[in-house]
Amino acid sequence: MGRIVLWTAGAAAFGVAALSAVIAWPVGSAPGPIGLQGNAQRGAYLARASGCIACHSNFEDGGAPLAGGAPLQTDFGTFYPPNLTTDPDHGIGDWTAESFAKAVRQGVAPDGDPYYPSFPYPFYAEFSDQQMADLWAAFQTVAPVAESAPDHDVGFPFDQRWGLKLWRAAFFYDPMTDPVPGRSEAWNRGRELVRGAAHCGACHTPRNLAGGRDLGAVFAGNPALPGEGKAPSIRPGALAEGGWTVSSLSYALKSGLTPSGDAFGGSMAEVVREGTRFLSDADRDAMATYLLEGEDGGRERLAQRGPDAASATGKPE
Repeated sequence: MGRIVLWTAGAAAFGVAALSAVIAWPVGSAPGPIGLQGNAQRGAYLARASGCIACHSNFEDGGAPLAGGAPLQTDFGTFYPPNLTTDPDHGIGDWTAESFAKAVRQGVAPDGDPYYPSFPYPFYAEFSDQQMADLWAAFQTVAPVAESAPDHDVGFPFDQRWGLKLWRAAFFYDPMTDPVPGRSEAWNRGRELVRGAAHCGACHTPRNLAGGRDLGAVFAGNPALPGEGKAPSIRPGALAEGGWTVSSLSYALKSGLTPSGDAFGGSMAEVVREGTRFLSDADRDAMATYLLEGEDGGRERLAQRGPDAASATGKPE
């Protein structure tokens, strides 16, 4: 009996020590100096592509740009995108370029706390120092708004931010935006945008019970978006079956209209309204090119159409 008591006490002590270690475990790394000259116009363009305005502005309730977004209701609680204006007390006015870069690329706040993954920082992890300098320059032009966004409404145990350190260790994936040798310039640019700034996989990839993306089903669609929405598959085969072409998909990212004449609804309508319609025709074409060809060079699309199509082009299924 005494041995059981000692073992139980030892296990409890070990558990407490392990928990304390996790809580004290720092996340992220110290960012290098962002000493490059930023271009506010390029930064504003990247902010549009990245969804900053769409998420952090609650226009439907009369909110100012970037002063805090509409609530995002999830199975884990309700999240409120924070104020990103230059107000020093309620926004990011007292931040440095380096703390801004750490927040965007690593998902770590200036005080060292990890951000909830409702902020899609994993998709921004490969932003260059120049891109961060550009974004920082753009955000410095935003008028201050002296109003804080509401605190997240998240219950136990999800309100314990130390638990996010474990989540990050399991689900903070490389966005895979690096250029691929041998692929076209448009395809590589589309890959950079789709897998990075535009973070299409945040909605169009299913998630597990812990909220991590299923890497075996990237872009395969998500039937359980926040707010009971759904995101269809945007894999090449599914797009081909739906009659999408580079031209029609690029136009849809500009207008919100599908080949059948329907209009995007829900969160995708917001993505177009506040994001992709501001992109250049070349960038929208690049996104469409990448999505329709996919990582396999379009073989999935050809297989969807049958072996005759694959044979006609000399490409295997």
